Amino acid sequence: MADLILPLKREYFEAIRRGEKVEEYRLYNAYWYRRLAMRDFDHIVLMLGYPKADDHERRIVRPWRGYVERTIQHPHFGPEPVRVFAINVRG
Repeated sequence: MADLILPLKREYFEAIRRGEKVEEYRLYNAYWYRRLAMRDFDHIVLMLGYPKADDHERRIVRPWRGYVERTIQHPHFGPEPVRVFAINVRG
């Protein structure tokens, strides 16, 4: 199996590291559907931006625990509710 690699903005990366954010959202569209639907991964690798290969401080590796589909309202996606993949990133 493979790892799911997700680059993140600092605010979301740090919130996950602190344990405050337990789901990472990706918009429900054809691109993310192909990457996530009916697939299984070994791990999820959360990265602060695009770090160098030896920069382990900017990576969080968690076991893959799947996702659920949700409808949320979040400033990152605009003012209207949107359908997302809510990926479990609990430690």
